[in-house]
Amino acid sequence: QVQLVESGGGLVQAGGSLRLSCEASGRTFSTYAMGWFRQAPGKEREFVAAMTWSGGPLYYADSVKGRFTIHRDNAKNTVYLQMNSLKPDDTAVYYCAADNRGRLGVEIPDYDYWGQGTQVTVSS
Repeated sequence: QVQLVESGGGLVQAGGSLRLSCEASGRTFSTYAMGWFRQAPGKEREFVAAMTWSGGPLYYADSVKGRFTIHRDNAKNTVYLQMNSLKPDDTAVYYCAADNRGRLGVEIPDYDYWGQGTQVTVSS
């Protein structure tokens, strides 16, 4: 059973930074793709960033390019989302997701497993 547990959310002022963590357990993730999505109040869940455990290309939504960085620590089975220059529009619940086919998708159906989410609130 794959489990994804996010942490690191919180309240931050505009211009500040947060680092989200997603600890994965239950499988060998070397062939997986990992993604971050977010859902703001009243809006649909949207893609933020994705990568594979093996390295290779990194994908970002246009709205976060240059501000957010996805990276991993294989030894800890943990994927991170470093978020800098945060804006009030970044306020959302952030979800970690895993795709056991390693496809680096940007759509919700591309991912098989989801974490419970962590709240990020950016004040102006």
